[in-house]
Amino acid sequence: MPATPDSPSLSPDALQVARGICRLFARNDIWCLPEMPLRPLARGAHRRADLMGIDAAGQVVIVEIKVSRADLMGDSKWGDYLDHCDRFYWGLAAGLDHSCMAGEAFRPDQCGLIVADAYDAEILRPAPLLPLAPARRKAEVERLARAALRRHNASLDPGLAGWGGG
Repeated sequence: MPATPDSPSLSPDALQVARGICRLFARNDIWCLPEMPLRPLARGAHRRADLMGIDAAGQVVIVEIKVSRADLMGDSKWGDYLDHCDRFYWGLAAGLDHSCMAGEAFRPDQCGLIVADAYDAEILRPAPLLPLAPARRKAEVERLARAALRRHNASLDPGLAGWGGG
């Protein structure tokens, strides 16, 4: 069964990392939604950002969460996320060895690094600003806002949960 906002695909460990990152982001006026579906690009692949949000400057931020080395090393789809955000972060569980993140495979010149647990997070490497085209940013911000409103309305009326997308 595919994941929906009401049936998350994030593992319990990943949900704890997401919680810590959301706390860090909230202190920095960045507000996120978990498991945000991304619009398919020319490659046609369907992707879902673990966390996608907007900062105070209107820039789109995506975080890809990893809680195991196998998951981190086996992820080949993450590069697609760069087409949907102004800043991209890896969000790693606090106990996960992150020494491999300096390697070119993880594009340190394009990706930030956050380490988190259920209570807090720390940015170890800030994500560089790689600006989206203005029209693309507008579309991403509108999709994110509509998804947030849809989820909020579904929380008020569970009968609406299956309506619409994302």
